[in-house]
Amino acid sequence: MTQTIPHDIEDAAPAAQSGASAKKVFVKTYGCQMNVYDSERMGDALTRDGYQPVDSVEAADLVLINTCHIREKAAEKVYSQLGRLAKLKQQRNEEGGDLMVAVAGCVAQAEGQEIIRRAPVVDVVIGPQTYHRLPDALERARAGESVVETEFPAEDKFDRLPAAAAAAIRGRGVSAFLTVQEGCDKFCTFCVVPYTRGAEVSRPVGKILQEAERLAQAGVREITLLGQNVNAWHGEGGDGREWGLGELVRRLAKIEGLDRIRYTTSHPRDMDDALIEAHRDLPQLMPYLHLPVQSGSDRILKAMNRRHTAEDYIRLVEKIRKARPDIALSGDFIVGFPGETDADFQDTLRLIRDVEYAAAFSFKYSIRPGTPGAGMDGQVDEAVKSARLAELQALISEQTRAFGRGCIGRTVDLLLEKSGRNTGQLVGRSPWLQPVIVDAKAGQIGDIVSVRIMQTGTNSLFAEPVGANGDQPRSEIV
Repeated sequence: MTQTIPHDIEDAAPAAQSGASAKKVFVKTYGCQMNVYDSERMGDALTRDGYQPVDSVEAADLVLINTCHIREKAAEKVYSQLGRLAKLKQQRNEEGGDLMVAVAGCVAQAEGQEIIRRAPVVDVVIGPQTYHRLPDALERARAGESVVETEFPAEDKFDRLPAAAAAAIRGRGVSAFLTVQEGCDKFCTFCVVPYTRGAEVSRPVGKILQEAERLAQAGVREITLLGQNVNAWHGEGGDGREWGLGELVRRLAKIEGLDRIRYTTSHPRDMDDALIEAHRDLPQLMPYLHLPVQSGSDRILKAMNRRHTAEDYIRLVEKIRKARPDIALSGDFIVGFPGETDADFQDTLRLIRDVEYAAAFSFKYSIRPGTPGAGMDGQVDEAVKSARLAELQALISEQTRAFGRGCIGRTVDLLLEKSGRNTGQLVGRSPWLQPVIVDAKAGQIGDIVSVRIMQTGTNSLFAEPVGANGDQPRSEIV
């Protein structure tokens, strides 16, 4: 399951300067990093089709909502937003204008025609495998057709989506997502991904390298490789052998200007020796690993169809840490899966204490129609789920704070990514993905500078620059 991240309705691409006659699009993204990547690629396709991004719904001629279906509340947020858009569309029509609404992503794939039935404001429904058909779908909708494109096509959508222009890449910052794998063959009983994203598919090595080189040439210094099960990626390499993710990372590390590599989301069953050795050998591969386990109870893991035990997971963590002692781990946890007892929940807390996470994402089990978990006996009471979640999150929060405190006094390389909220500050990411605030004199956005962590804040760390002379920034990886 891909790690999910929240996006508020105000999140959108920056407004572009354009003529009054240009079509304008507002893109709203829910869900995971892959959805963010897909939104960017759809934005590239719409730019080629004459659209310019804007930062408000009111200014748009087209509102594109890219959806997530991992949890019930995420889907309901979409319908709530569509209700507000219906009022705006009616107002626009009364004023003699026009507004088109498109729904993309996993809710679109899962519910298809039901979206248009439930929310007639929608003109186009398009699944995550058919984004390359978006411009054509919009043309059909303008002609009066309600368009639903959710079939899994034989063609590769990545080959048909246009590459982003260098200026567009630079506008997105010095770090970028790059999808290398999609879909899932694991069929965890709580998860809709195999039904909305399809079977596991790996992008070819050549296509990945082309995109990574284009990103680096445009000034991107850090890439995060994305996949529902990213470490299941495999493909034929330049030497004729089949590569796994470890070999791919080694090749990416040779790209000039590409100084940092991350990947997410991993499955414990696909964490092989070659990838662990890449963590040992490559300074470009950041010492941070998102490795979901979901539960610490073997009985619940079996019911989830995870096909590993808690002991398997802990031994794997030990092997990874032996190869890269400074690695930080994050995970995913689901509480209240059908049949989960207090003893099962205590097993999960025990695993968390054994592993000691730097961060984690945790959720109450949410029934997803069409998944095996939805029909299981022993559904857990909502109040029990809430109490367990609070206890688990309190433990994770303490571990996260402890990890942050353990960074105080350490000298680390920091990629400066953006201006801080306060004047004279810059914000970067540590090797362990923590936001770190430093004086703007440390360097410029895009620099990798040496800093010493001085203190922790609520959600970030504070640092001072350290250089060869004690106060000068540097821009190279050590």
